[in-house]
Amino acid sequence: MADEAVCIGKAPTSESYLRMDRILQAVKDTGAQAVHPGYGFLSENTTFAAKLKEMGVEFIGPNSESIQAMGDKIESKRIAKKAAVNMIPGYDGVVEDMDHCVKLAKEIGYPVMIKASAGGGGKGMRVAYDEEEARTAFRLCTEEAKSSFGDDRMLIEKFVDNPRHIEVQVLCDRHGNALWLNERECSIQRRNQKVIEEAPSVYLDPGLRKEMGDQAVALAKAVGYDSAGTVEFLVDGKKNFYFLEMNTRLQVEHPITECITGIDIVHQMLRVAKGHTLLHHQSDIPVDGWSFECRVYAEDPFKNFGMPSIGRLSKYIEPAHIPNVRCDSGIQEGSEISIYYDAMICKLVSYGPDRESARETMITALDSYVIKGVTHNIPMLRDIMTEPRFVKGDITTNYLPEVFPDGFKGKQMSEVEMEQLVALACAIHETEQQNSTDFLNQNRLPVVKDAKSQWKMNVEVAGNATYPAMVVKDNNVFEVRVGENTYTVAGDLAFTSPLLDLVVNGQRRLLQFVEKGFGNYYKLRLFGTVFSLRVMDDFAAQLQQFMPEKKEVDLSTVILAPMPGMLKTVVVSVGDQVAEGQEVCVLEAMKMQNSLVAAKVSKVKKVNFKAGDTVNEGDAIVEFE
Repeated sequence: MADEAVCIGKAPTSESYLRMDRILQAVKDTGAQAVHPGYGFLSENTTFAAKLKEMGVEFIGPNSESIQAMGDKIESKRIAKKAAVNMIPGYDGVVEDMDHCVKLAKEIGYPVMIKASAGGGGKGMRVAYDEEEARTAFRLCTEEAKSSFGDDRMLIEKFVDNPRHIEVQVLCDRHGNALWLNERECSIQRRNQKVIEEAPSVYLDPGLRKEMGDQAVALAKAVGYDSAGTVEFLVDGKKNFYFLEMNTRLQVEHPITECITGIDIVHQMLRVAKGHTLLHHQSDIPVDGWSFECRVYAEDPFKNFGMPSIGRLSKYIEPAHIPNVRCDSGIQEGSEISIYYDAMICKLVSYGPDRESARETMITALDSYVIKGVTHNIPMLRDIMTEPRFVKGDITTNYLPEVFPDGFKGKQMSEVEMEQLVALACAIHETEQQNSTDFLNQNRLPVVKDAKSQWKMNVEVAGNATYPAMVVKDNNVFEVRVGENTYTVAGDLAFTSPLLDLVVNGQRRLLQFVEKGFGNYYKLRLFGTVFSLRVMDDFAAQLQQFMPEKKEVDLSTVILAPMPGMLKTVVVSVGDQVAEGQEVCVLEAMKMQNSLVAAKVSKVKKVNFKAGDTVNEGDAIVEFE
């Protein structure tokens, strides 16, 4: 969408987006009058903002002094304390080294949060429940912080267990005016990174909202803030709230605030940078309706709630045609998702007059979103949207491990839902079979069509249960008997789009035809989750029992790469004896450090990669005897 594009270096961020000199050169070469830094990289870098000021170029964000004060978490805590903002107990300074970290952790009391002073976005941040975890967390956080922010200073504070993560959007100008634009609930997280946000929060009453908003504005004024920013709080079960940090930039989740206030935050940032006063007063700011944002990531949600995936988007259709849906993305069909950047594909936003209507709209949008070529987290997003606790608004930052204690396993289907899926598979298969006998412009040879309108089928779901079905077709409507129940399937089965809008027994079902494989294997996406099915006639079903089963690999004898990335360290050699849980290597993927450990006591048989090598998902890094 840009009029001009300037190459600032190679793909790794340390050679491009974090190279301040190259970006400043691009500003000079293009004659740019202002720079909007976006969400990451140099958006909270005080030196970058100051250098732009020296060049006479406007930084569309806060002044460098307030970035320095709030961007440094240690300094920001001191300022917040002075501004009478509620604080979490912790150490008021920089953690010197690993031993100092352990000493402080004992004084504060476990569990503790160890995090990068210059951090953000969940990077360089870990919880430790004992001394061993504190040492590991300090080491990994330091490396992550250095890689992501070029600043490895650490701070430590008490970890508030099971809180809500609620943030307040502030907007300030250069004339001393400041507003709070209500709150955003950001409690659905994995590895301290937000997954689903909503505005407003079901937890806040008007009194608490005002109290938090007033403290957020007091903090902004204390540092002479003059742009859009976010003050983040932790709120416990007794509605006590504590200052967490201030993000001195536009937040990824800002659209949901725009939806419920009607204020274009980026527009206001541009106006403030130009020197204008704010257009609104605090009394003008409404809570008008409800909005959700789902962060659609190129991640595998079945692995630790989301491990990065890479690849090319072979098919990509956003649900932008649905009323009250907004898609903020920077990719299109054919784009590549690489290991070098954040795995986010799109910010999917829904809006409605109340929470329930906004939630229903989001479910429809997720069901209608077509993404092929990379693994994505829509199955988990869709499941959360219908999960009873989430529907009630009973959420905390520990929501995912509490609701899915054994990890996310996909949509858990009821028997009726499974039978509906079987009925849909039968209708799709028979339509495909009939389409394959239709020939255009073949008048010379007569084509004898199958005159049958009734078929016996057997549908194997996910290689497990097999469902016998009787299928009858009448005027493009299928009646499928599965077990004791009959399902009527109606709708357009044209296959011109992967998205099929069908009706089963009067209920709308948005189904996606993901792919068809050899031997009548199908992959269909229903309720967000992709199911593997095989449709067979009676004879094929009888022969299926003689097919040998594929043996599962013993994963305890090998360390497989859980995602594509680069090996930072490999700390074992052939012949080494390793203990259960011992770290074998550290894999860096999308700026996150992942420690891979041995599953059992064993001896190293083979080391296939060394530090600095790039690995693909599933590569065997280390093999054991």
